[in-house]
Amino acid sequence: MQPPRILNPHSIPVAGDDHHLDPVDPRLLTSDGLRARFGEGRPFEAPIRGDGTLAERAPSAAAVLVGLVQRDQGLQVLLTRRAEQLRDHAGQISFPGGRAEPEDASVEATALREAHEEVGLPSDRVELLGRLPAYTTVTHYVVTPVVALVRPPFDLKLDPFEVAEAFEVPLDYLMTPAHHRRHLFQFDGGQRQFLSMPWRRAAPDDEYFIWGATAAMLRNLYHFLRD
Repeated sequence: MQPPRILNPHSIPVAGDDHHLDPVDPRLLTSDGLRARFGEGRPFEAPIRGDGTLAERAPSAAAVLVGLVQRDQGLQVLLTRRAEQLRDHAGQISFPGGRAEPEDASVEATALREAHEEVGLPSDRVELLGRLPAYTTVTHYVVTPVVALVRPPFDLKLDPFEVAEAFEVPLDYLMTPAHHRRHLFQFDGGQRQFLSMPWRRAAPDDEYFIWGATAAMLRNLYHFLRD
C-alpha cells in the first residue's frame, strides 16, 4: 500500500524534540570553521538519506544550494518559499535548486545555475565548500546538497513562477537540536515520520514551517558538523 502524501504538515502531532542532543561547536558555525570542516575530507554517512518515494516514476538527479550568507550577525541560511502553482512541493520551504540538465558539468553547476535562475544569485558571490550525501525525496528526486558561503552584497531577482519569497534564517538556530521537532504521521496501514524546524521572523503568526526534505538535509548538516 502506497502511503498518502502529507498535505497539511502543521496538523501532524509533534512526537518530541531533540534538545537532549549535543550542540554544534560554535566555532564550526563560522566561515573559517566551515572551510576547515569541509577541507578535512572525512567520510560522512548521512543519517537521513530519504523518506520513501511516493512517485511512480524514474528517479531524477537534482541539486540544491545550501547558501550560507556572511552577515555581520553571523551566517544566515538562504531559503525560498516555493510558488503555489508548482506541481511538486508547492508552497513549501526549500533551498534554491532543481533538476539537473544535460549541459550541467557537475552537481555544483546544477546548484549554481538553479540558484541563479530561481532567485538571481550571481555565482561570483558564491564560494563552494563541498557536498553532503544525496537525499531522495518522496517525489523521487535524488538531491545533492551543495554547501557554499555567499558573500554580500547581492540583489536577488526572484522567478515568480517558481519562487514566492526568499528569506534568511540564522544558521545557529537551525543547527540547534532543540529546534528540531519530530512528527509522527499515522494512516491506515502504517506511519511516516518527518522533521520540522519552525522559525518565526517577527510576529507570532509570521512562521516559516521548515519541514520534510529541507529539514532532513539541514539535520544531516547538523550531524556533519557535530560528529
